[in-house]
Amino acid sequence: MRNVIVSVYTTLNGVMSPVDWVFPYVSEQRGKYARDLLFEADALVMGRETYEGFAAVWPNRTAADDDPGAAGVADRINSMPKYVVSTTLQALTWNNSHLIREHVAEAVANMKQQEGLNILLYGAGPIAHTLMQHGLVDEVRVWVHPLVTGVTEKSKRLFEDATDIPLLKLVETRAFDSGIVVLTYRPERTA
Repeated sequence: MRNVIVSVYTTLNGVMSPVDWVFPYVSEQRGKYARDLLFEADALVMGRETYEGFAAVWPNRTAADDDPGAAGVADRINSMPKYVVSTTLQALTWNNSHLIREHVAEAVANMKQQEGLNILLYGAGPIAHTLMQHGLVDEVRVWVHPLVTGVTEKSKRLFEDATDIPLLKLVETRAFDSGIVVLTYRPERTA
């Protein structure tokens, strides 16, 4: 069975990244970790907002644009299947993208039963919340960046308004020279 891994960037005060404040923390260590996470997966699941942000940037990136330590990321993310959860998008223009309009939990549960590597979900918004509610998330990796920022209209807090998330057990801590700490949690299925 494949695992679903949620990977999310946050500030110390739990604000998720719209990607504008992460750039000062790019390092070879961070790049290698992000690369390994991506290469251990063979499918991406994302919501409309993440898709639109990624689709505006990644199709134009090449191997020459990869971060230090992250060789091959642009080619990998552009070629792998991307499953986009949206009821409003009409067309997907990014290579190998597939639309999921309804029954998200059922679609992801079916993907988990297929042969393959991990299924990676960037961000911890409504889709991650739905998958957590249905017991489909196997791991949550929270990339805590050493800064505090306010919530803007483009950003949200980690699992905002979620009151029914299962207990999470810390299984790994990874610190990078840039100051980022990745906290890896697994849901306690019995909670």
